[in-house]
Amino acid sequence: MPIGEYGPYPERLRQQFEGVIWRFKTGGQWREMPTEFGAWSTVHNRFRQWRDAGVFRALMEGVIAQAAKRGEVDLSLVSIDSTTARAHHDAAGTHLDEDVLTALEKAAAEAEKARSKGATATNKPGSGPKATLSGRSDDASGDGANSG
Repeated sequence: MPIGEYGPYPERLRQQFEGVIWRFKTGGQWREMPTEFGAWSTVHNRFRQWRDAGVFRALMEGVIAQAAKRGEVDLSLVSIDSTTARAHHDAAGTHLDEDVLTALEKAAAEAEKARSKGATATNKPGSGPKATLSGRSDDASGDGANSG
């Protein structure tokens, strides 16, 4: 770890580094950090300094270089995550009028009430599989009585 141009060598450098590791390992917030790593604000400031100085990038490149020298570079460690998360309509910039929002909330409450009673949208009359001109069922599962 680099020693800053100014000021004395930090006595608790290792604890601060372990605090940064704790933060990202657990996913906890900086303010939840145990006091054994020092004051959370100090650890956070140290992390920001290291991040801005490119320390973590240099550490990662050093680890990869060491593994390459030993012939232990394994691409199975490379991961691409395609997880997506849907945002609430407010987060997406959608602005609804109060009456539209009230109507949507009312419809959602009614749907939830119907769901809790065991009714579903497919139980409505006339919403079953439809026969087409070929005589085959429109049912996607292929289990219709006319298929075959």
